[in-house]
Amino acid sequence: MPGPATLPGADGGPDRPAPSGDGTDGPRHAPARRDRAARSRRRWGRWALVALLVVLSVPFVFPTWWMATSSLKPMSEILRAVPTLWPQDPSFAAYGEVFRLQPFAQQYWNSLYIAALVTVGTILVSSMAGYAFARIRFPGANALFLLVLVGLLVPSEVTIVPLFRMVNSLGLIDTHWPLVVIPILGAPSVLATFIMRQFFLGLPGELEEAGRMDGLGRWGIFWRIAFPLSRSAISAVAIFTFLKSWNLYLEPIVYLSSKDRFTLPQALTQYVDAYGGPMWNVQLAATTLTVLPVLAVFLVAQKQFVQGLAHSGLKG
Repeated sequence: MPGPATLPGADGGPDRPAPSGDGTDGPRHAPARRDRAARSRRRWGRWALVALLVVLSVPFVFPTWWMATSSLKPMSEILRAVPTLWPQDPSFAAYGEVFRLQPFAQQYWNSLYIAALVTVGTILVSSMAGYAFARIRFPGANALFLLVLVGLLVPSEVTIVPLFRMVNSLGLIDTHWPLVVIPILGAPSVLATFIMRQFFLGLPGELEEAGRMDGLGRWGIFWRIAFPLSRSAISAVAIFTFLKSWNLYLEPIVYLSSKDRFTLPQALTQYVDAYGGPMWNVQLAATTLTVLPVLAVFLVAQKQFVQGLAHSGLKG
């Protein structure tokens, strides 16, 4: 049989194999082969990472899936020994019961406007306090800030009794005032102050110097320069403040007694049958309606939330 084709070497040297024509022979094609192999490895690595993340997300996604799908099931199917992942006969009857058994729309509005007021108030108070601790030098600033941070170590259960006595003496029981004022001026705003202070510590001092050259005072520098630049930190503060106020449970139980003034966490416990047993499908339907706005807010602002927490750790 004839051997492989050869070409005469240069200057009468030894013969060399002829190129096969498929573009794979020769040392000059080795980098291309290595690049293709590297791209293939990266592609398989990305798919493996995606598969791993999908598996790890199951424990976090499944409870939400179970809540939403079970709200479409009758009680008999929810209590079945072998659970079903999807309702056999989906029905929205439980959602109608949510509004029939309680003034759920009013309770929804109560939670919404209380959380909005607390969020706006906390942003204003914590941003001003954080700016003062970060940019204004005054005697005892560090000691005072350390005293403020001690508020993070005090559980709300410890202060609930004296706060109740104070609110009762002011005649504000069964009103929404304590649910708005106390979180803004109390310990819940301490973490927000810490985040805003850490952000303002990272602002260049040249910005303040430029503001002073333009004739701005301390308030003008804060309101026109520092505050607009802190959008990422404000987003982080807004998200966790809104979530904390939206999910507040102990304080509404202590301060509120009228159903039309209840907030959502307190209202969810009221869906029981004549024997005091929980109406699971109605409770899950109400919980699904409660979770939807929070989930939407987080999905929209999650990038700013992560950026805000990252900026809070730039300086100590």
